[in-house]
Amino acid sequence: MSRHHARGGELQFEALGDAALLVRFGDRVDVESNRMVHALAAALAAQRPAWLVDLVPAYASLGLYYDPHAFAAADDPLRIATEWVRARWSGMSSTRDSGHAGLLEIPVRYGGEGGPDLDAVAAHAGLSPREVVARHAAVEYRVAMLGFAPGFPYLLGLDPSLATPRLAQPRARVEAGSVAIGGAQTGIYPRPGAAGWRVIGRTDVVLFDPAREPASLLQPGDRVRFVPQDGAP
Repeated sequence: MSRHHARGGELQFEALGDAALLVRFGDRVDVESNRMVHALAAALAAQRPAWLVDLVPAYASLGLYYDPHAFAAADDPLRIATEWVRARWSGMSSTRDSGHAGLLEIPVRYGGEGGPDLDAVAAHAGLSPREVVARHAAVEYRVAMLGFAPGFPYLLGLDPSLATPRLAQPRARVEAGSVAIGGAQTGIYPRPGAAGWRVIGRTDVVLFDPAREPASLLQPGDRVRFVPQDGAP
């Protein structure tokens, strides 16, 4: 593993299999580290070389997948990819926004059949269900990464007072559009399936549609705000 000091933090580089490079932005999981991940991803995507196959941002790391056959036989693809990233990181402002300026408002029906854990979250926080809804909908979230299932957004920005442990026994099924809290994160289940997070509401917004381009409604770096609908506590 190699390291590179630059404005705003230290990058760490390591091989990820035989056709990928993992770029780490330290060990913190916070908004600023995630902002730097997406800023670098946007800068790399804007100058995409022929050998770059994909960019996969996560909370505090960025995966670069490359085609080893796109290099000359004498080349070291990992070294070339690492130096390419270093050069772009050094030449950019590490705190620049990733370019996802749009804010998507997602309507949510909190509580009731679609939000069976709202009361439990409220009890854990020492708040009323109405206060939980108000705090959950009061902040702007950032899509830190997609994972777990196609189109599932891990959202940073949850009010710390709403952080709630996951269910001791995951549910066998929740419905598509279920809005949930898991620890210090919130997210939206894009399809029906098993779930261990605390479900506090549901939206009719379709997060993942294979027939749509792009298939995932939300992309890493996007901003999200929840809007309570009639009938919320």
